[in-house]
Amino acid sequence: MSPPTPPAPLLVVGDALLDHDLSGRADRLAPDAPVPVVAGAHRVTRPGGAALAAYLGASDGREVTLVTALGDDEASHTLRRLLADRVRLVEMPLTGHLPCKTRIMAQGVPLLRLDDGDGRAGSVTREALAAVREARAVLVADYGRGTADVLRDALTSAAARVPVVWDPHPRGGPPVKGVRLATPSATEAHAFAREHADRAGTGTAGASTGTDAGAEPYGPESALRRSAGDARALIHAWGVTSVAVTLGERGALLSHGEDPLLVPAPWTADGDACGAGDRFAVSAAGALADDALPETAVETAVRAATRYVAAGGARGLAARHGEHAPSRTGDGAGGGGGNGVPDHGVREDDDPGTEAYAVRLAARVRDEGGTVVAAGGCFDLLHAGHVALLQAARRTGDCLIVCVNSDASVRHRKGGSRPLVPAADRVRVLLALGCVDAVAVFDEDTPERLLNEVRPHIWAKGGDYALTRLPEATLVKSWGGQVVLLPYLDGRSTTELADRAARGPGPTAQVSESPRSVRK
Repeated sequence: MSPPTPPAPLLVVGDALLDHDLSGRADRLAPDAPVPVVAGAHRVTRPGGAALAAYLGASDGREVTLVTALGDDEASHTLRRLLADRVRLVEMPLTGHLPCKTRIMAQGVPLLRLDDGDGRAGSVTREALAAVREARAVLVADYGRGTADVLRDALTSAAARVPVVWDPHPRGGPPVKGVRLATPSATEAHAFAREHADRAGTGTAGASTGTDAGAEPYGPESALRRSAGDARALIHAWGVTSVAVTLGERGALLSHGEDPLLVPAPWTADGDACGAGDRFAVSAAGALADDALPETAVETAVRAATRYVAAGGARGLAARHGEHAPSRTGDGAGGGGGNGVPDHGVREDDDPGTEAYAVRLAARVRDEGGTVVAAGGCFDLLHAGHVALLQAARRTGDCLIVCVNSDASVRHRKGGSRPLVPAADRVRVLLALGCVDAVAVFDEDTPERLLNEVRPHIWAKGGDYALTRLPEATLVKSWGGQVVLLPYLDGRSTTELADRAARGPGPTAQVSESPRSVRK
């Protein structure tokens, strides 16, 4: 078998920033003003802007070159250290100081953002022009600080011969003609479309969607209709091939000018969305560099952005790549390796259907003061009783991890005719439930080994189990966890469902709606 083809190299062009998070807890208000007091704060520093996009592209195993403007200020030197050994830098002169963003966070929630640094890209260099001229694929991560502007002619030439993805910014110029894919957010797309309509004197931004240009759409259907109209308008205004409007947790809308393709997020990710646009754009650019179709590129990007948010987003970068991040300072870090960053952040490249993801998710929720809940079973032929149990379990905490018997484990427990549904499909169906945050498969008869890794605060079981019959009960209590029996819809059973299906059509069994017990 021939070795897999390595990812194609990618050139990122754009404005680099330096981002800081100052994180702690806020349990009270200041006595002299009605503002929260953030205590036990620690600082995390990471690449921002185009530098974040390049950093994420390199984390995919891709060779990435970043063309950006840097200076001789402290922030520029810090950013060089963060990117060292990961990204090849082609520098242009920076006038002023590198822009920095600092978020003040409490319990993972941003309270305030401070921006400083007025730097802009200066003159273009021969090295930068050569990098664009030799690129096989380009991502323009425009943050309105001039890098894309000074290279505009070179980028126009590049768009005529290689895939170019352009992530536009309200303070930057429009994408050059011939761009393969532009990636504005829904809010940005509407503002760009309105601006173009105002300049053209048509005043019709949003008219194609049936929504007044100055009005907010009502409901998700109207929002999609508006985004579709905005994308269509921008394709004509900018002269680009495609526009992918990012819709946050709803996914993305890809338009080539006619009926759009909606690419929904594979699951609902609750987390820090800072940097998700960069994750989306660099993933789409990488896929196009690897000769993917735009539809495939957008699907890849939506999945990557969803995983990124679920893994903690920008705040999780230090945990996932701690050896390249500065040490965190202060007394609020808690745990971690010798470099001062925790080693239990959820990895961006983990799948929520894996044990690794479940373990890291549980650790992150615990660190943030949340309650980890776990439930287990075969979940063969998922039915209403299963769903009721999982919904009730999720309401008892802040995340729900489902421990699922593998195919071999089910066969050993229930006989050679089971499972009816293979483990991969059972995992996928469970992850489609809004109450389920992660699923992990175990091969043993009982889940003690997996529970010892996840260490939930609550282990939820159906109400017909007695504590003396649960071999894992003693283990859960050993770290201070609690076994909780939950009421369940009586009469729901995978075995009974399978038997009825085998017998063929017949009278529908009457089952109680009262929550009593569970049968797997």
